[in-house]
Amino acid sequence: MLLFHPLTLDDKPWIDRHVREEDSRSADFNFGNMFLWDHVYHQMVADSDRHLVTLCRTDADPVFPFPIGCGDFATAVEEMAEYAAENDFPLVIRGLEERHVALLEQRFPGKFSITEDRDFADYLYDAEKLIALTGKKLHGKRNHINRFCAEHEWSFRALQATDREACMALLKLWTEEADETRGRIESEHRAIESAFRYFDALELFGGILFADGEIAGFTIGEKISSDTFDVHFEKARGYVNGAYPMVNREFVRMIRGRWPEIRYINREDDMGLENLRRSKLSYEPDLLLRKFTARRRDEA
Repeated sequence: MLLFHPLTLDDKPWIDRHVREEDSRSADFNFGNMFLWDHVYHQMVADSDRHLVTLCRTDADPVFPFPIGCGDFATAVEEMAEYAAENDFPLVIRGLEERHVALLEQRFPGKFSITEDRDFADYLYDAEKLIALTGKKLHGKRNHINRFCAEHEWSFRALQATDREACMALLKLWTEEADETRGRIESEHRAIESAFRYFDALELFGGILFADGEIAGFTIGEKISSDTFDVHFEKARGYVNGAYPMVNREFVRMIRGRWPEIRYINREDDMGLENLRRSKLSYEPDLLLRKFTARRRDEA
């Protein structure tokens, strides 16, 4: 029987244990993203047979992310099905990776219909390639960085919680230029505010770029697996040529300096936004971490 309770900061230690056991490169399975976006998903969490079970409650029917943890996940799925039936909503499991799809079909053959969610695939990049930016396809990125270095006195350092005021001022400028829906922008602002408020408690890591004495960009993320770092947020002055690729390159350099074992940088999904997809593809991702949704066939 699942004993759910609302997600709180106090849940971080035991959820982190399941995250480490899963060791996934997906942006879906880390406490930082869960906590920072809880105002959207209104999550309930429970511990089931060495697995984290999460219930996301939005305006639509509740859904479960794939249960992460150690060992056989079948008990967790069976308890999820029982809870969904008792509360009269269809069993839908989201955020499955390809390996999860294979496991689900092996343990519950023929019980689920599977569909791919291209808009939520994560973009993963080789960390060393993001630093070196070698090759003809990344020539433009190098040119922008060279121009930035030639035109500005610049510096880059680790982000601190005390940088909040300067970063939020830059975020306000970014918002005025942004081509996104108002609801999405307001939701992201709230998540970034929470990132600064709980920066140390969430064990976040970030960087801040200065050009000619003024903030030109900042970025925030966290290590999510044995070889992957997840970039949650990245903002820069759009009119400053080269600011975005500089933030990207210098942050990856800093990450590799702190965690030499990091191989991949997860820059998360594109949400189906054309401009964001084009931007992420322009960096030539090394892996596209595909995501899937599973629905019980009698409820599909």
